[in-house]
Amino acid sequence: MRAKLRLWLTFCVVTPVLLLFSNTGMAEQAAATKVVKPVSKAVGATPRGQVLSLSCSSCHGTDGKSVGIMPSFYGKTPQYIETALLEFKSGKRYSTVMGRHAKGYSDDEIHLIAQYCGTVGHKTK
Repeated sequence: MRAKLRLWLTFCVVTPVLLLFSNTGMAEQAAATKVVKPVSKAVGATPRGQVLSLSCSSCHGTDGKSVGIMPSFYGKTPQYIETALLEFKSGKRYSTVMGRHAKGYSDDEIHLIAQYCGTVGHKTK
């Protein structure tokens, strides 16, 4: 009987505390999604840009130093990468695959990808 009472009391005390803190975390998380914050050592890198750029790694490598015939973007500036992606998207720059990839992203997403990828080869101070 005491074990059941102890379990019930623990549940009644712990559950409201957990709910209180989980709601606080959700509010903070929602507020954090509105602000773009750097998460890596790369200058200007955003979590969203980093996540969006994961698809790039299959051809260009995780650090932008591709092996083989795929061009590297390691060391390129964010502006260069953004311009190239927008040109692929519009068809101004010829490609066999990149045009299709770029068309899958909004201009804002391309900007985030370029900001992340453009900082991969640059050291921070």
